[in-house]
Amino acid sequence: MWRAAIARDWNVERVRGIRLPELNDDEIVIYVESLYAPTIAEALGLRLLEVPENWLVSLPRDYTRRSIRLTTLGVARSLTTPTFVKPPNDKSFAARVYEHGSALPGAFDDAMTVLVSDPVAWDAEFRCFALDGRVRTLSPYLRRGALSRADGFSASDEELSTAQSLANEILATHAEKTPDAVVIDVGRLEDGNWAVVEANAAWGSGIYGCDPDVVLDVIRRAVSKT
Repeated sequence: MWRAAIARDWNVERVRGIRLPELNDDEIVIYVESLYAPTIAEALGLRLLEVPENWLVSLPRDYTRRSIRLTTLGVARSLTTPTFVKPPNDKSFAARVYEHGSALPGAFDDAMTVLVSDPVAWDAEFRCFALDGRVRTLSPYLRRGALSRADGFSASDEELSTAQSLANEILATHAEKTPDAVVIDVGRLEDGNWAVVEANAAWGSGIYGCDPDVVLDVIRRAVSKT
């Protein structure tokens, strides 16, 4: 990312935590972990495009291939069967299958919003950076739960075409709920069906094998002055 930014003659500052250097640029674009993002954005007077918390649950089941609901951590603590649980828009605790609700981390308030869903097995997962309702660059990132870095984030033309088509279909049918600059993750389940994994804010999403120069265009639109 920094090489792509330098190639555009952008100034690049690498920040540790929330300590910011003095910045005098007319336009500031940030690429940052979600836990730090609100504090940094506020300090810089920036607005960050975020995915609505109910985005995933608003999709028809034909797109998700699993039952998903938005609830509170307090309700999730009463679960008695293995369930996938995650915060909607940050990584405050690990997104994974919890064997029962009592296994959820105790350091968070019961009123915290979480997504809970049926556990499913993904064969391959793909990240799609989208701008103005169309996928601009994409890459596989997981295969059977393992990071796809070892194979250089490679994928067949058929896989890439299918992933891009599904993401573009979601962007077209749910435009009113989807930010103009966004990341949509889609994947192939072990049963061969394709489904939506989730959506994420572009300014905090890993790029994997995506084109970093194209990603800069998406991130730039995902950050604006307040």
